Amino acid sequence: MKCPKCHELEDKVIDSRTVKDGEVIRRRRLCLGCGHRFTTYEEVMRSGLRVLKRNGITEDFKPVKILQGIKKSCEKRPVDEDEILEIVDTIVKELENEYEKEVPSIAIGRKIMDKLERLDEVAYVRFASVYRRYRDVNQFLSEVESLIGREE
Repeated sequence: MKCPKCHELEDKVIDSRTVKDGEVIRRRRLCLGCGHRFTTYEEVMRSGLRVLKRNGITEDFKPVKILQGIKKSCEKRPVDEDEILEIVDTIVKELENEYEKEVPSIAIGRKIMDKLERLDEVAYVRFASVYRRYRDVNQFLSEVESLIGREE
């Protein structure tokens, strides 16, 4: 593994442990060139899922896009970063289990909305406003009213 500081290729693993329920190995390394310590993560690479978008185009599945969308929706909300990461991991696992090669973007959006509705209603409405592409304020109000109706 190349040292991020001096780019030396020789290093020594000084600690290994599993994370994410045993699906990832975290390794602490010591560069034998400069003595810099750094961390690497090792995980099984799954066959690449593709996303079928609404316009018919397919693209590589990128979990980081789910993370960015959820983070944007949860901006300035009392939502912990770890909760967001856990939701992303859960969604990715569910998608990998349910779809072999191609996943519709609609399925991804529904899973995100389902998780956000339970996590934070404001984040849910923010995400829904972009995902559902409301055409006017009445559609948006209708969504908020349905949330209020579920609480009662």
